[in-house]
Amino acid sequence: MENQLRIRISWPAGSLTATLEETPTSAALAGALPITSTAHTWGEEVYFDTPVSPAQEADARQVVEPGTVAFWTDGDALALPYGPTPISRGEECRLASPCNILGRVDGDPRQLATVRSGDPIRVDALP
Repeated sequence: MENQLRIRISWPAGSLTATLEETPTSAALAGALPITSTAHTWGEEVYFDTPVSPAQEADARQVVEPGTVAFWTDGDALALPYGPTPISRGEECRLASPCNILGRVDGDPRQLATVRSGDPIRVDALP
């Protein structure tokens, strides 16, 4: 079994957990935890700055499933889409540019709808 990293993402109105695959980006992120940042929203996507700056990986994608944990290398930010963004076509989750794919939110990604732009947000490693 691959080494998976489980994280908790918390904000004032809630929290969720996510399971990340072993990738160069998730390893860089794991080394920086815990992270505290300020949430931004873009359509039905939450994103926030991180202190890591990984390179774009070969399998980076722009259109992803809701609940994908993605890393936006152009902005050194974690991107958490749960529905359409301003550039989506139909109901798809279309990110600003191709992002590294780290893993998936556990459970319902629509919990992210309670995040407000400017909220403090924190990412911790789970045991």
